[in-house]
Amino acid sequence: MSATLAQKILARASGERKVEPEQYVIAKVDAAIMPDTIQWIHPILSKAGIKKVWNSDKVAVLFDHFSPAPTVDQAEAANAARAAIKALGIKNFYDQRFGICHQVFPEKGWALPGTLIVGADSHTTTYGAFGAAATGIGFSEMAYVLTTGELWFKVPQTIKFNLVGNLQTRVVSKDIILHIAGKYSTEVAQYKSVEFSGPVAKQMSLASRMTMSNMSVEIGAKFALFEPDEKVVQFLTNRTTKSLDLIKSDDDAVYEKVYEIDVSLLEPQVAFPYSVDNVKPISEVGEVKIHQALLGSCTNARLEDLRAAAEVVKGKKVHPDTRFLVTPASAEVYKAAMQEGILETLIEAEAVILNPGCGACFGSHMGLLASGENCIAAINRNFKGRMGSAGAKVYLGSPATIAASAIEGKIADPRNY
Repeated sequence: MSATLAQKILARASGERKVEPEQYVIAKVDAAIMPDTIQWIHPILSKAGIKKVWNSDKVAVLFDHFSPAPTVDQAEAANAARAAIKALGIKNFYDQRFGICHQVFPEKGWALPGTLIVGADSHTTTYGAFGAAATGIGFSEMAYVLTTGELWFKVPQTIKFNLVGNLQTRVVSKDIILHIAGKYSTEVAQYKSVEFSGPVAKQMSLASRMTMSNMSVEIGAKFALFEPDEKVVQFLTNRTTKSLDLIKSDDDAVYEKVYEIDVSLLEPQVAFPYSVDNVKPISEVGEVKIHQALLGSCTNARLEDLRAAAEVVKGKKVHPDTRFLVTPASAEVYKAAMQEGILETLIEAEAVILNPGCGACFGSHMGLLASGENCIAAINRNFKGRMGSAGAKVYLGSPATIAASAIEGKIADPRNY
């Protein structure tokens, strides 16, 4: 049929045999998910007289951005949101104990291949790692979806990143996506669907794919997909009873552009303030003192990320002038890291283990930066004021880079560990 992954999913969701790029369609969504942004969406529904969501089986809410509540006002807002969730008939509610939504929703079986998912958070693109067409939408759009179960889309053009070669030790998917941003800019995929393919993509763990799909919104992507495979099936086994559609692009699918990236010579990458595409290889970073290192967020806080950090810091201590904060992505990840001894290793290195949540990443609470401080973080954004003071600077890197920097008190090359 000559269709890409995004075209196939949007065609099915809109009841069309085939759709073409730039075509407008009305598509039925398979899942609508929200973090605690429900507190801003519910008033829109109330004003419109909407009392129930269109299908409670297809809606899920999780509290992660302001959990535990950092202020009295936020505690009041959270309680009001909990009441609204009950009133709207939303039965799939995951309160603050579960972790970060973009890790927990897949754990709970919401990220299914071949489905169309919308979320009231920009990093909903994460579920593209499972072969889902997933995208973030605004609050008013989500209110419309919760009322009708559908939304209009312009079918995006698709671009492909073909990943070839062999990664060096301590070079990971976070370095690849930072390299892509640095080389091609944050505009390269503006309102386009991205497909990651090639032998490197196939070899990647599902967690590594999630990192790339997550950060693809930082290069403008509407969707960011990997072709689903047995790794997806293995992860979702016992997490869902629904059948899995291992959808693939057609061999003759038409792409707007194909970029081939040989990762063999790729170094660890670091994004400098204040843009995700202000990227330098580690050999060109120079001396950058670090006051805080953060391993967390929906981008990089999964078990393999914590394991990589523990391997770097094992038997060492965090630099006395540096704070090392670790936020596991979910309660499930937290427990697994505890059972594997990863948390013990990190604690012995004098890292501080925080509860799973978003607060440290986007500056609502936990680990806020003071003016003049530098932080290197395994998160997705380094905008001015992202993690506290507008006078602080945030650098982005991989989990191993964050751990190495915490040990040395400056941005450091993880390949030395």
